[in-house]
Amino acid sequence: MPTPSADETLAPPVTEVIKPWFVYLVRAANGSLYCGISDDPHRRFQKHQSGKGARFFFSSPAVALVYVEACRDKGEALRQERLIKKLRKQAKEALAASFIHSGDAAPSA
Repeated sequence: MPTPSADETLAPPVTEVIKPWFVYLVRAANGSLYCGISDDPHRRFQKHQSGKGARFFFSSPAVALVYVEACRDKGEALRQERLIKKLRKQAKEALAASFIHSGDAAPSA
């Protein structure tokens, strides 16, 4: 039986680590809600508070991270962001009211 060449040897399976992405809502001082995506929503919120990040907060500063939803990947987060942005303000407020501040949730299925 011939010995396998270096190309034929079985390498251990490569486990791809997929970092979750998040869609989030931030409340501005004037009461409006900003929707965005990030791989670290808490760090991104700090950027919004410091005046760096979205121009949205130039006129009214970010005051609270009111909703975070974990997604499998960036594409899913972008799709979810588009859906949330199409919602009426009342529906966005309902999302914010439903958010439990217990850390990051598991990615949605």
